[in-house]
Amino acid sequence: MAFNPLRERGIPLEKQFRNWSELNVKPYDKETVHPYSRCRGIVMNGIEVEAVMFSHTMARHTADPKIKQQLALVRRAEAQQQKAINWLIPGDESTLEVTIGYEQVAVDLTAWVAQHEPDAYLKQVYEFGLLEDFDHLYRYANLMALIESDKKAEKIVGGLTEIMPGRPTIFEHRDPRDEIRRPMTALAADPQSILNALTVMAAEQQTMNFYMTIGNRPQEMLARGLYAEIAEIEEQHVSHYESILDPTASWLTNLVMHEYNECWLYWSFMEQEPDKRVKALYELHLNMEIEHLRIACEMMRQIENRDPEEMLPKALEEPLLFQENKAYLRKVLAEQVDLTSSESEFMPVSDLPADHRYFDYQGVVNKGGVPSEQVIEQARSELGEEYRLQTEGGHPVPGLKREKNRDGASTEYANRMAA
Repeated sequence: MAFNPLRERGIPLEKQFRNWSELNVKPYDKETVHPYSRCRGIVMNGIEVEAVMFSHTMARHTADPKIKQQLALVRRAEAQQQKAINWLIPGDESTLEVTIGYEQVAVDLTAWVAQHEPDAYLKQVYEFGLLEDFDHLYRYANLMALIESDKKAEKIVGGLTEIMPGRPTIFEHRDPRDEIRRPMTALAADPQSILNALTVMAAEQQTMNFYMTIGNRPQEMLARGLYAEIAEIEEQHVSHYESILDPTASWLTNLVMHEYNECWLYWSFMEQEPDKRVKALYELHLNMEIEHLRIACEMMRQIENRDPEEMLPKALEEPLLFQENKAYLRKVLAEQVDLTSSESEFMPVSDLPADHRYFDYQGVVNKGGVPSEQVIEQARSELGEEYRLQTEGGHPVPGLKREKNRDGASTEYANRMAA
């Protein structure tokens, strides 16, 4: 059923603030939680972090004290929402268990968005990043098999997401100038494209923040190295996704779209969440966001003399869904695994000239050993074979098929790329 947040009445802002016991919510049970319930919570934490940080940044770019005060009021409610959502994660869920959840989000969220992106170039942007996050899931799952052997990544993902090599992380390291994509034009873009971009950017940004913060917590040097390497890719991904947004859109245009996006996501997740307690939390936050959207729209009318309804959809027709994407992902793997980027375009790495800056950058960061390769080598050495969860058959890329006791996770793939 279609939903239009502009036609709904939310909770007045002065009634949105909660006490500490209300924010200190009871966490989920990690043994029984549905994998996609975990994923939805991770997404909304990232969305709320983005809302708070965007509001702070906007406040730093205005001299009007009334605008600053209005932003501060809404931002405090958003900050409380972030606490309630993030506090759903239980303390007995290890950093690595949470990490597996983050990567499942990156895979299945990006896969849904790519399949529901109306712009062909933006669809390619999402598919490009998708294969890289898919590989991260595989690397962290092997790290778990090595250092937390009493736990299984397959239990965390619930068999809903396969675990096998994507575009090998070793080949994802590119010169930073080649991470910038062509921006959309907000006035001409399909509103779904804007919602997609804001959602994936916020999710990747939160993953970047998470790895930058917790990557130094493991004691094992291999684990610390893997987090350092993949954290750098997540920073690349934030550059990758933020660059598709319209840089000419006004602060108030961005504010309205942020609030509209939050309404879309809370409505989407409220509709599919099986945990009644969490569902009620999403419904509460949706009613708060409806008011935040109303306030942002009113600010646009008063300050820019623009009607925000002219740029917003008439209604939200389709919710964002967490669902299996195995067949789709295998297809993208088979077709695009060997792609890299140069400037804003995508191409097979074999098409790059020998003097391309990609190879110079690779020579710098991969000199002396690569943790994402070392974790697979160590898994093969200690466990006999690397950890995979291939529920749909063999790997669709011949060079990445499973082989026992083979040195290097990407040797055959590397040979194919160099051919």
